[in-house]
Parts: sequence; structure tokens; C-alpha cells
Amino acid sequence: MANSTQGANKNEENKSAENKEPSSPIENCEEKLTNTENKITIVFHATGNTPILKSRKLMVKKERKMGDVITFLKKLLNLHPSDSLFLYVNQAFAPSPDQTIKNLYECYGVEGTLPIHYCKSQAWG
Repeated sequence: MANSTQGANKNEENKSAENKEPSSPIENCEEKLTNTENKITIVFHATGNTPILKSRKLMVKKERKMGDVITFLKKLLNLHPSDSLFLYVNQAFAPSPDQTIKNLYECYGVEGTLPIHYCKSQAWG
């Protein structure tokens, strides 16, 4: 009879645990998954005499514009805002600064990434 009482107590504990709100680590994981779903991985390739980045991969929100990426990349490379920086998709196509990352990825994405070549002087196109 003691076993049936203990079993009933365990069932009640399981039910109360199921009714509790999810713990914060799980919520954080769900937020991270949601954040990654809204981002696209860009892989940068240096061309010519342009410095190589320490981290070539960058996750960018889909709705960001190429102008935002250019500004951020200039900061990473320690370039002055007035310095020229040319970005190319597929080593040929120079996207306009108002083009969204999502549109570029849908048209030119390769194996889950968007490859972008960058250089300080005009290389292609």
C-alpha cells in the first residue's frame, strides 16, 4: 500500500512540473534559435591588398541592407568612413547599398551562406 501512495505522489509531482513555465535556459535557447532563423551567414573573402579578417563569417539579420554591411566592414578593417570599399557577390556582381541581404541570399546564396569578396580598389565588374 505504501508503494501505491508513493506512485501517486510521483504522478502529482510530474503533473505539477509539466504545468510550470519553462525555465529561463530553455527560453534563452528558443530565443537564440529564433534569432538564427532571422539571420544569414555571410562569408567574407579578401581580394587584392585588402587585410584579411580574423573571423571571416558573420551572421546578419535578413532585413539589413548592404550599406550596413559596408559600414560595419569598414569599422572591422579600421578604414576611414570616406575610404572606398568594394563588395562583390560571386566575384562579379557589385550589389547596391540599398539591396537587402535576404534578396542577395535568395539569388546568390551558396551552401547556406552568402559569399562576399571585398577589396579596397575596384576588382571586378
